[in-house]
Amino acid sequence: MLYIVGLGLGDEKDITVKGLEAVQSCERVYLEHYTSILTVPTERLEALYGKKVLLADREMVESDLNAILSGADKGNVAFLVVGDPFGATTHTDLVLRAKELSIPVTSIHNASIMNAVGCCGLQLYNYGQTISIVFFLDNWRPDSFYDKIKQNRAIKLHTLCLLDIKVKEQSIENMARGRKIYEPPRYMTVNQAVEQLLEIEEKRGENVYSRTTIGVGMSRIGAPDQRIICGTLEELLDADFGEPLHSLVLAGEMHFLEADILRTFAIDPETFNKYAQVSDH
Repeated sequence: MLYIVGLGLGDEKDITVKGLEAVQSCERVYLEHYTSILTVPTERLEALYGKKVLLADREMVESDLNAILSGADKGNVAFLVVGDPFGATTHTDLVLRAKELSIPVTSIHNASIMNAVGCCGLQLYNYGQTISIVFFLDNWRPDSFYDKIKQNRAIKLHTLCLLDIKVKEQSIENMARGRKIYEPPRYMTVNQAVEQLLEIEEKRGENVYSRTTIGVGMSRIGAPDQRIICGTLEELLDADFGEPLHSLVLAGEMHFLEADILRTFAIDPETFNKYAQVSDH
């Protein structure tokens, strides 16, 4: 059996009872280690589970699924995912490969940023398409997310922005030379995401959003030190969001109850009242 187990967003204790029982029944336990990270070291997981936890980086998950699935037709193997098992398409590929090999699969779900984002006060059913914002390079500054934000804002919906992380990534030079030398981990901040969003708006010039658009920056959701800060994009440029991971929401039109809650996180309530788009029904 292959168990794909969601770990939630905080620490080792966020695993469900069902997930913990599954992990403890397994011969091998892998932790997916590139689409997201936990706020605690792997040793904390091992101490709770009573199992050795093997880190599965991008190269292993995308190129060597057979190594993960080896023996899962005869015994149990766990694949741990921060958040929910199906927050990334890579995990769907793992399920498909297991099915091709006639390996049974059980998924055990947990909280992810896709639903925990509701803690900022913006109601989940008022969100549109989720977008990803990647680190810009000198010669690569993708802006495909802009059209999705435009579609969301046209129908007054909020936009959840998932921010890039780089773990065990190679430079272009090292990749070209075949050298297994990896760059230090990088985690996009809300501040960097806002800078890039404003750059693309200036480039495209379609007035989809502006420096006065209300945004919500969040960090370490699910952890004791989580932060939620609301303000205009201009205000968020200089806000301190603390340690990673960070997420960003571009607010659409808000129900007045959404606005009442979000205002409690505002850098400047007067600025919030001036620029927030609020419905009275």
